[in-house]
Amino acid sequence: MVALVSVLVFTNLLLHVASLPQNSSQPITDAHQAKALNSIFRQWNISAAGNASIFRTGDVVLKEGWNISGNLCTGTAVDKRNIENSTYSPLIKCDCSGSTCQITHLKVSGLNVAGVLPPELWMLTSLTYLNLEKNLLSGTLSPSVGNLTQLHTLSIKINKLSGKLPKELGQLANLRFLAFGTNNFSGTLPSELGNLFGLEELYFDSSGVQGDIPTTFSNLTNLRTVWASDNDLTGEIPGFIGSWLKLTTLRFQGNSFTGPIPSTFSNLTAMNELDLSFNKFKGEIPEWLFKLNKLSYLSLGNNKLTGRLPSEKSDSLLFIDLSYNGLSGIFPGWVDDSTLQLNLIANSFTSGSVKSSHLHSGLNCLQREFSCNEDSDLRELKPSFGINCGGPKFVSASVGEYERENEIVGAASYYVSDSETWAVSDVGYFPKDTKNSSSYNRDNGKTIHIANTNGSELFQTQELSTSSLRFYGLDLENGNYTVTLHFAELAFPNLSTWSSLGRRIFDIYIQGNLVHKDFSIQNEAGGSFRAISKPFKAQVSKNYMEIHLFWAGKGTCCIPEEGTFGPSISAIIASLDSEPVSNEKNGTSQIKGTSSKKNGASLIVGIVVGVGSVCFLIVIISILFHRRKGRSSEDEGN
Repeated sequence: MVALVSVLVFTNLLLHVASLPQNSSQPITDAHQAKALNSIFRQWNISAAGNASIFRTGDVVLKEGWNISGNLCTGTAVDKRNIENSTYSPLIKCDCSGSTCQITHLKVSGLNVAGVLPPELWMLTSLTYLNLEKNLLSGTLSPSVGNLTQLHTLSIKINKLSGKLPKELGQLANLRFLAFGTNNFSGTLPSELGNLFGLEELYFDSSGVQGDIPTTFSNLTNLRTVWASDNDLTGEIPGFIGSWLKLTTLRFQGNSFTGPIPSTFSNLTAMNELDLSFNKFKGEIPEWLFKLNKLSYLSLGNNKLTGRLPSEKSDSLLFIDLSYNGLSGIFPGWVDDSTLQLNLIANSFTSGSVKSSHLHSGLNCLQREFSCNEDSDLRELKPSFGINCGGPKFVSASVGEYERENEIVGAASYYVSDSETWAVSDVGYFPKDTKNSSSYNRDNGKTIHIANTNGSELFQTQELSTSSLRFYGLDLENGNYTVTLHFAELAFPNLSTWSSLGRRIFDIYIQGNLVHKDFSIQNEAGGSFRAISKPFKAQVSKNYMEIHLFWAGKGTCCIPEEGTFGPSISAIIASLDSEPVSNEKNGTSQIKGTSSKKNGASLIVGIVVGVGSVCFLIVIISILFHRRKGRSSEDEGN
């Protein structure tokens, strides 16, 4: 990896040299800043192709990487190109308008740089732009960061930084852009961040912070974008957020917020996207929320909301997620809007309400109170089923047959096996600009070595989802079963690179019971490219089994690329290990510890309710990732 970095820097330096004038009379770089920068790069092992490399242009010598006899601030460092859009890294920009050149921009992005933040970094007090994202930097963020008072952009996201955020961040009064997401910070948000009156974009998703949002954040009235997902923020959402009148995007999913949606949110008339899913909000949905005239995307899924749907909505509101709540009552007329994408699964709407609308009849099967198999025909009952997720038929000498499962081709797809012994429902959307876009079934195309197993063939393929992945065993004999789920993480490398910082986290439910919360394949297996088989006990009393892998808004979203998150599974095998409780189809025996409401939640048809032909989750999940990068993510492909 060091060699790769060296080649990249070597190429950058050649371009740097080529652009140098033959007889430069411009001011030289400030000596203290030049010394500090060279020290930083030496500590980070950033160099050219070896210390023996010397390149000349005129009277300027480039030697030992960034050590330059004469001037650092030449060539690309002083041209007019925007550093944010540059493909080069590392890169500096300088201001040479004074008697000496001052280093104003520093970009060291995507180079897998390991180590700590050197103290010399805080000596570059002329910096207005500092981008250190997508590396392996560890240790703490020093209070000395407060020395960089000229900064307007600071991005340290996607690293391994830890400890508490220093209150001195509040001294960076010129900041307009701040990103420290995807790190291992702890503790609460410093109240001093409320001093950043000019801040426009704030990204701290998956950062590790917790606790209440400080009251001083009421000062941040220039905010336009806030991403705070996958943390442990608690308490009620502060009403003062309603004073952030310029806010267009708010991402609070995957936290622990409680209480009602603040009434002051009615002031957020510039809001386009609002994600409050995967929290603990309760109460009714306020009528005004559906009338915000610029709001297009609204996600309130997986909360504790009750009551009826708002009677009206604005024409701009086209994508709505209200799944997994306690909503009930009749449907207002707007649910039949042919342009609307709507998700209402796992609520408490009555059968009569569904039938009175033009919503898909499958919605009945996807409510909390209904079961889909009550009127099914009697068939021969079976004691087992096996599935090779995302792959062809596979026969194990010791376990038996795993049937092929590679029919899922898009969001909200479902498939019933040829043997009619099992079915699968996959709900979620992979962004179209990634290699995952057509790979709900992942087949690596070549044999990959999988450790910790003698049968690596079973772990070469996976079924993937960015939301909800359900498998159903059908026409099963009633009784006690052993269910074994097979996993291997193939998306994140074990190498020491920034792409290894990704985290896939999801929940596992069997027969409606949560059997493993915040499941991480890597943690369970001891790393990537290692097999892990997890056995669970399950009871069947109504002749079917439901296995639900569910993304609960946690983990990273965009490492190593967008859409790398959510459930992933290689294979499933389930077999009867005791005498049947009842051989009658739809037997009435109740499973111990499993409510009939949960058992009857859904079966076979993993339909996400949509008005029109396109599933709601196709858009809502897409937006979750396309907007998650933020402004500095324009560099992520670099």
